[in-house]
Amino acid sequence: MGKVKNLLDKKIVAKDVGEQTYISWREALSYAMGRGAQGMSTSMTASKYVNFFITDVLHINTSHASNIRLFCGIFDAINDPIMGVLVDKTRTKYGKMRPYIKFAPYFVSLFMLMFFIGSDKLSYALKLALTVFAFVGLDVTYTAFDVPMGALAFSMTPNGTERTKLYGIASIGRMILGAIPTALVAFAAWFPYFNTHLDKAYLTAAVISAVFIIILTRFTFRNTTERLEHHDDAPGVKECLKLLFSNRPLLMLFLGNILFVLIKVPEQASFYFVYDSLFNAKYNGLLEIAKAPGSVLAALFVPMIVEKLGERSDSKKFYQACCVLGVLINGAFAASTYGGIMNKADGTPISLLTGILVIAFTFFATFPLEFKNLMQKEMEAETVDYVEYRSGRRVEGTMLSIMSFTGKLEGTLSSFITLRILDFTKRVEHTADVPTIQNRNTQWALFLMTTVFPAVGYLLMLIPIHFYNITGESHRQMMAEILLRRRMTAETLNDTTEGANTHGE
Repeated sequence: MGKVKNLLDKKIVAKDVGEQTYISWREALSYAMGRGAQGMSTSMTASKYVNFFITDVLHINTSHASNIRLFCGIFDAINDPIMGVLVDKTRTKYGKMRPYIKFAPYFVSLFMLMFFIGSDKLSYALKLALTVFAFVGLDVTYTAFDVPMGALAFSMTPNGTERTKLYGIASIGRMILGAIPTALVAFAAWFPYFNTHLDKAYLTAAVISAVFIIILTRFTFRNTTERLEHHDDAPGVKECLKLLFSNRPLLMLFLGNILFVLIKVPEQASFYFVYDSLFNAKYNGLLEIAKAPGSVLAALFVPMIVEKLGERSDSKKFYQACCVLGVLINGAFAASTYGGIMNKADGTPISLLTGILVIAFTFFATFPLEFKNLMQKEMEAETVDYVEYRSGRRVEGTMLSIMSFTGKLEGTLSSFITLRILDFTKRVEHTADVPTIQNRNTQWALFLMTTVFPAVGYLLMLIPIHFYNITGESHRQMMAEILLRRRMTAETLNDTTEGANTHGE
């Protein structure tokens, strides 16, 4: 036990990186557990699984499903800046983020169970009402957990290298733990019972998620520390909007995230693509396996690359390289699988060769995606530093909520686009958990959404990121000045306090 304790007490960044380090392995792993709890929630409720559940398990009309995702998603996104302001104004003995991490998971779990317990046997109107109510409740409660959880990492350390490594560790935790419940849904076709009772696979996965969301977040609450100072004059919602347009690097990330919607579309269309284009539901599980290494390798190699480059590390250049790679991989995906997917007879499964190509390109496509996503976490933290540099105030909750707002818009708009396109092409929902032959327009739509849309998205994202004006060197200079200001402020406060004490004597 002594060796384990010593290991947990060690710093996650042991080498000298030119700045003080703070985070131990105990704290990092505890934070990763909280991120894993988030992964359990989002992988079930904010992705392709929800779309397919609403349309092909609950049998809600595709047009109604797209409206549910759009309007509930917009409502959810609007909650984020409000939650960010609440976080920045919170002052308790636990800090300003950790109280939400302590209590919000209970409500997230409750509404998750309510959402997935929905029965297709209810009347259509009641089924629709229950779905909307549970979805809104889940959105609101998850926001109360998500924004503080993300903002906590900004407050745990000011060290960019350490933050990147923390994000990497947390990313692995989120990927591994988040995959546990969704694997049951993805591999449902491999199990005779769940293959014919897909609703039970969803509900079982939701129960597993609900229990572990509560358990895992206890570790985050107990073992993490908010270290950076906070000011009482946190901005309001109106000032948040001004902050977005006055903070150039944040605005560029915001615009990049809006364009990222096109890259999220394949995820939302994935279940439909497997059932209606590949015509073999067992590929759902295989594609999930193909996607898994991307997150793990990004979590391992991005921090290693940043740490190795040291002062030469530049998040902007890293982001741009990921976008270029994304264009090339998805372009090759479209070119190599077009014949095998679009030229086969309707209703016939794809050939083994085409299946191998789909799995291979799904595997490679996760690399630019996950590497970019992980590096963007550090870029978001840089925008928090930028606000403190410009204004003297540190507002992690507000800044994180703005980025979370765009993240919610990504999921909302990508779901809406996917479902609207499928509705427009007259896709036929499944009356049982078996493939249904679709028309040619739907086949084309699914192919383009899976391969061409992400290539175009990466290409367009290169435009706003070109104007992102924080480089590796400028960020280091910025942090040096911020730390100097903090020391001077602390010294002034000490002098004032000592003077007051002397005068009182």
